[in-house]
Amino acid sequence: MLFLFALLAFLFPLAYSPGPGNMFFAAYGARFGVAATLWANAGYHFATLLVTILIGAGLVSAIDPAGPLFLALKTAGSLYVLWLAWKMACAGKTNARIHDGKAGFADGACLLVLNPKAYVIIVLMFSQFGATGPADMVARVALISLVFTLNNLLAFSLWTVAGNALGRLFHSDEGARRLNLGFAAILACVGIWMLLG
Repeated sequence: MLFLFALLAFLFPLAYSPGPGNMFFAAYGARFGVAATLWANAGYHFATLLVTILIGAGLVSAIDPAGPLFLALKTAGSLYVLWLAWKMACAGKTNARIHDGKAGFADGACLLVLNPKAYVIIVLMFSQFGATGPADMVARVALISLVFTLNNLLAFSLWTVAGNALGRLFHSDEGARRLNLGFAAILACVGIWMLLG
């Protein structure tokens, strides 16, 4: 029990503070509603669980932050978030064209896979908690991966609901357009931050 409390205390600031995933889901929740983000959320968290298990089991080695793979992931992830920002900025103004900017399962999965900072956080988490918890390594990796994924799912869901509540304030066509542009700018800033960070 103390192990789970310590793990959640470690994860809380990482999961609930603004970051690429949270901003993405807040933006899409604001523009398209909670239901429209469910597939992207499923994709992101399926990829999170899979990558976390692979790293925890030692099947994927840590990515060297000074190496070319980390730079390639960082660049690809940044460009992907900038593309999502463009997609949101160009989304239709009315409900008839709401599908134009929606994100799907693959968008969510790509957001995780192309975020090198996620790998760093996962490696850091296992370096801190990989030797504690259940004695059996398989059970330990499974538990840490599940807690990490569910905690992120809760955080992203809260950000999505908050974004959706904000989006209700901008229900006119012009308000929706302003909201699209505002969140597109936020996503673009996140993409630039990913590139420079």
